[in-house]
Amino acid sequence: MTFAIGAILGQREDRKPYVIYYASKTLNEAQRNYTTTEKELLAMVFALDKFRAYLVGSFIIVFTDHSALKYLLTKQDAKARLIRWILLLQEFDLQIRDKKGVENVESLMLLEKAPWYAHIANYLVTGEVPSEWKAQDRKHFFAKIHAYYWEELFLFKYCADQIIRKCVPEEEQQGILNHCHENACGGPLCLS
Repeated sequence: MTFAIGAILGQREDRKPYVIYYASKTLNEAQRNYTTTEKELLAMVFALDKFRAYLVGSFIIVFTDHSALKYLLTKQDAKARLIRWILLLQEFDLQIRDKKGVENVESLMLLEKAPWYAHIANYLVTGEVPSEWKAQDRKHFFAKIHAYYWEELFLFKYCADQIIRKCVPEEEQQGILNHCHENACGGPLCLS
């Protein structure tokens, strides 16, 4: 069973693909019951919504390892949920290309490794925890959840030193540190 979906925003330069952003989300109980094709479409909708600011007005190629997705987009008797998603997709100039599993390793790795904060953020937004968790998992989770809150698409933590800190995904941490050290007021003092 699939518990998460993920997407990679990338760009090619000199025919080489470069990753710009990774995104993933844990599925709620209802979403985990979707068909494989519906989950693939949900991942596409999630990615387009997440990366909207980068993608609007650009030609987009969506690589997916689920070729049945093309059929779903042309299906006449689709469910209302799918019709809403398809309408969202029509806002974008996109092409869907099949990319088999071996070639799609980045996406598979992303799905297997949800970020450390995924369950916390999902609980704060939906009020749900994964149904497969054992009692011990729930006890441990609820012992620490009180320190977190969700606001405007960001996760924050009340820390022991009484400071509220924004939780930052691992893939963004190095960039933030570099920015602080390269800033005029940050990093080691350099005099020329």
